[in-house]
Amino acid sequence: MPIADRMVRRVAEFAVVKDMFEEGRRLKERHGADNVYDFSLGNPDLPPPAELRAALRELAQSETLSFGYAPVAGHPPLREALARRLSAEHSVPARPEMIVMTVGAAGALNAVFRALVNPGEEILTPAPYFLGYGSYAFLVDATLKTAPTDRRFHLDPDAVNRALTRQTRVVLINSPNNPTGAIYSAAEIDALGRVLEKASARFGRRIYLVCDEPYRTITFGTLVPPVMKAYPHTIVVNSFSKELSLAGERIGYFAVHPEAEDAGAIVAAGSTANSMHVVNAPGLLQQAVARVLGAAVDVSVYRRRRDMLCEILAAAGYEFNRPEGAFYLFPQSPIPDDVRFTEILKAERILVSPGRAFGTPGYFRISFAVPDQTIRDSRSGFLRAAEQARRGGDAR
Repeated sequence: MPIADRMVRRVAEFAVVKDMFEEGRRLKERHGADNVYDFSLGNPDLPPPAELRAALRELAQSETLSFGYAPVAGHPPLREALARRLSAEHSVPARPEMIVMTVGAAGALNAVFRALVNPGEEILTPAPYFLGYGSYAFLVDATLKTAPTDRRFHLDPDAVNRALTRQTRVVLINSPNNPTGAIYSAAEIDALGRVLEKASARFGRRIYLVCDEPYRTITFGTLVPPVMKAYPHTIVVNSFSKELSLAGERIGYFAVHPEAEDAGAIVAAGSTANSMHVVNAPGLLQQAVARVLGAAVDVSVYRRRRDMLCEILAAAGYEFNRPEGAFYLFPQSPIPDDVRFTEILKAERILVSPGRAFGTPGYFRISFAVPDQTIRDSRSGFLRAAEQARRGGDAR
């Protein structure tokens, strides 16, 4: 075997995602891009805020612009600004030295897991969950374990408690959630904090909470509660991929609660892991983001698109929860086989992602990070696909 045995399955699983992207490309070549309605990617299509473009222009003309190696943990001005922001968001005195800049939220999660998780231990996450989590667990030889959510895809602290074991090292939550758009409430987060405190005492070892929140600023009237306030042994992960529409530039960070058990050691280990993988986060973007922290894309555009899609799905009879944040819908498939239903949609030139990729078969994910026209033109296809599924006798 020319590659490592443990990589064979991962390559095969990744090929499913890769093939989905390639199929979209082939359909667009055959029918024209305007005649294919691609909701499969969580790739923000809104332009970055004008403030960011202005900052990049100013930096390009500035004698202070540096292209050299950045400090491993990140440029101090950005970390200081982030500490002030995190203090306001999480109602705790966040500190710059507890923050490490990374290559996106994915880089932050990988660095944190390298710092915390031993081979064979468990990372527990509520399902549905972001499809990359399985890969991140794989990279540290950990087991990704899931706990169910409630009917609205909200956090069920009792279910988390039942799923915890002596091997659980990290509980990983994602709110606003990809793929469901659910925002876990303050009551749910507080209850989770109590569960983790009691379980840590019961097992005689600390269970850390990692909160992955790259969609924190993309909400539709629902507040994202302060997770650090609920449980001191928390590491917050974030990025500017969605907030500033910088997905391709890979700039993110993790921040350790200053009162977390072994906080200093976690930062040192995470920073070391980050350095081993990538040396430092992109320096130009660190300097630019520090100048515009607080700027954001126009979330009202995502709200409008959410409402447009919800109207279409409701008219066609799909069952779904209205997302509170992020830019995804996670409807129930009209037939039990979600992969089969994505094929029915594909025949209508509508591309979506099957729910089983997110740990929840029987559903499918729609990303509304797409132009309004794509949503409008997909209407008849969503209606026909639902009708075909019902006629096929596979209805639930």
